[in-house]
Amino acid sequence: MLLEFLNSKIHRATVTDANLNYVGSITIDEDLLAAANMQEWQKVEILDVNNGERFQTYIIKGKAGSGEICLNGAAARKVQPGDKVIIVTYAQFTPEEIKNHKPTIVIVDDNNKIINQ
Repeated sequence: MLLEFLNSKIHRATVTDANLNYVGSITIDEDLLAAANMQEWQKVEILDVNNGERFQTYIIKGKAGSGEICLNGAAARKVQPGDKVIIVTYAQFTPEEIKNHKPTIVIVDDNNKIINQ
C-alpha cells in the first residue's frame, strides 16, 4: 500500500507578482526549486496564508536569484502580490519507505531568500 506524505515545502514565500494573462502555473526562482527539491512541471499545492485559499498548479522555473514567486493564469485571481504562501509537494511512500523519510523544508525571508533549510 502507498500512503501520501509531505515531500517538500517552501515556507512563507512572498508573492512577487500575479499574471492573469498567462496560461497557468506558478513561477518559482530556480534556486528555491533546487533547495526545496522541487522540479519544473511538478504539481504543487499553494496555501495562501493571507486569505486561506488552497489550490493546485504546476511549477515553471524562474530566474535563479530573482526571488520570483509569480502566480499565473487563473491562479492569479487567488492571490495578491505581497501575500505569504506555503508551497508544498507530496509523494507516495510504502510504510517501509516512510520510516526513513524526512521532508525538505525551506524557510525564506520577506525577499524569498533562504534563511533555513
